Amino acid sequence: MTRRRSIVPLAAAALLLSGCSVGPEESGQPATGQTLDVQAFADRVGQDGTIVLDVRTPQEYAGGHLPDAVNIDLAADDFAERIEELEQGATYAVYCRTGNRSAEAMETMLDGGFVDVAHLEGGITAWESAGRDVVSTR
Repeated sequence: MTRRRSIVPLAAAALLLSGCSVGPEESGQPATGQTLDVQAFADRVGQDGTIVLDVRTPQEYAGGHLPDAVNIDLAADDFAERIEELEQGATYAVYCRTGNRSAEAMETMLDGGFVDVAHLEGGITAWESAGRDVVSTR
């Protein structure tokens, strides 16, 4: 007599793996951020409703920033409080000078419940090197 292996466990596993696609907030899984190159970041910034965050110091911000960027200094004592005031469900594009602080800010935001956050690889240095414009308030 030939033994047949039950396909039920395989079918159940396939169903679990191919289930409906849900976002991080519905799945209970932590959100993941994105590291974007200059072009992808520019595309994101150009989307309606995207909030652009500059996490450098106010002095750095004054020297040149992306248009309409909101300055929330990562090193400031009130950084966490200011981030908590933001809408967690919005789309964010975060940058700094070289990408280190924005990566840290993105992780802080994701840990705090934000679900759609991306940061600029290479920071505003890469942005300007690519010939993109900045606004100066000096």
